Amino acid sequence: MFYSPWKFFRRRQRRVQRSLAKTYQAVSTASVDVLWKKIIDLDDVSWHPLLSSTNVPRGLVAKPGLIYEAVTRLSPFPIRIFVERVDPGELLKVRILAIPGLEERVTYEIKSTLCGTRVTYSMTLHGWLSPLIWSIIKPYAARVASDLAEAAEHPEREIPHKPSQQGCFDF
Repeated sequence: MFYSPWKFFRRRQRRVQRSLAKTYQAVSTASVDVLWKKIIDLDDVSWHPLLSSTNVPRGLVAKPGLIYEAVTRLSPFPIRIFVERVDPGELLKVRILAIPGLEERVTYEIKSTLCGTRVTYSMTLHGWLSPLIWSIIKPYAARVASDLAEAAEHPEREIPHKPSQQGCFDF
């Protein structure tokens, strides 16, 4: 019987694949509309503990199929973000492609409850680098939902928008 070493390699590769998932929630006194505007405004990420800036023009909102770049607070290298699904006023799903060997899916969900507005932030890491990356970003990811709720409740504490990229002769 013929034995192929590739069969052993494929079997071993499946065991190395990892997947980590975590969900965080926060309750806000802000309305659903205010929270939704914070989430879909891709230019203003001043509330986000992981992202520092994006290459999205001011005023562009999240739409399915949109691909943009963002810079994290942890590294100067840009990451690509793909918007998978948008349910207006309820759900935003994105896929983050940072480095080979890692894929991250993030879901923001907003629900109105009797106690206020509940913000749910879910993230799933896939790939063989997920345990290492999870150990680095875990404290930041735990703050995303609460920082979003706080930014929506107190808009006066925000960092001002970045300056426009247009020169004096651009129209």
